[in-house]
Amino acid sequence: MRTDERTLAYGGGWLDRAGAQRADPAWLAARLTDPASELLALWRDRCLVAVDRAPVRRSVADAAGLRAAADETVFLGLDAGRAVFAVDLSGRSEAEACELAGAAEAVDVRALVGGLGPAEAAVQAYARGLLHWHRGQRFCGGCGAVTVVRDGGHTRSCTGPGCGRLLFPRIEPAVIVLVEAPGEPERCLLARHRGAGEDSWSTLAGFVEVGESLEDAVRRELAEEAGVSVVDVAYQGSQAWPFPAGLMVGFRATAASTEVRVDGDELVDARWFTRAELRDRMAAGRPLGRIDSIDRHLLRSWVDGRS
Repeated sequence: MRTDERTLAYGGGWLDRAGAQRADPAWLAARLTDPASELLALWRDRCLVAVDRAPVRRSVADAAGLRAAADETVFLGLDAGRAVFAVDLSGRSEAEACELAGAAEAVDVRALVGGLGPAEAAVQAYARGLLHWHRGQRFCGGCGAVTVVRDGGHTRSCTGPGCGRLLFPRIEPAVIVLVEAPGEPERCLLARHRGAGEDSWSTLAGFVEVGESLEDAVRRELAEEAGVSVVDVAYQGSQAWPFPAGLMVGFRATAASTEVRVDGDELVDARWFTRAELRDRMAAGRPLGRIDSIDRHLLRSWVDGRS
């Protein structure tokens, strides 16, 4: 059974992104003046939250000053017909941003995810990723001219004469892999990354390079970092990871042998673990992967004997 995408953090958002309507400036303008529309405020990639750490949303009707103070306003989608926008207050101090939004503090969504429903976490991460992209695309990479927002914030257009380049939010795909040993006993390979704790072990991962398929990236990363060749690569699931623009694509792979040679650069150690060893680690309070990451699901699926 493949990883159940509904269980992965930052997926399963309920918003209708309204791809056709958001290209209509008149339609967007009407949504921005609709008293029922909602504004979701962020500050320097952090969610603005109330005292109980619930993300703050304000209706357009009672937050006229919020949008006026924003560096950028982008359309996220429709929630049961009600428009939801993200506003970026990064140009303000944290105290000013909190006051404008009626918030208590600014918190990274990764610190909130355990207390948010899956759909709410997905929307917060979506807003974070989109606003982060806008802050880095204010000028054209081709001619250097200023870019302007189009399509409700899902495109930027270069204003340079003779250029007119369209810029779209970029996704940076990465592969993350649970490697199984060939034959018996059944074991999986975990690695200790440079800078990680002495007893901190995780699956192997890396970014996809130009000209590679996802499966090619799996083979290259394992060979480069751990000296492991694989004979089988199978897709397991994917996860949105907008920190700032990732897409994590999970795989299982079977090693050709149990020989391991870490590169000594990104990895400082790697070893094979049995299911019993990983269960013992869990029982001792050592978590398998981040609470919000697909690596936890890859590991737990393997520990539970799910293929």
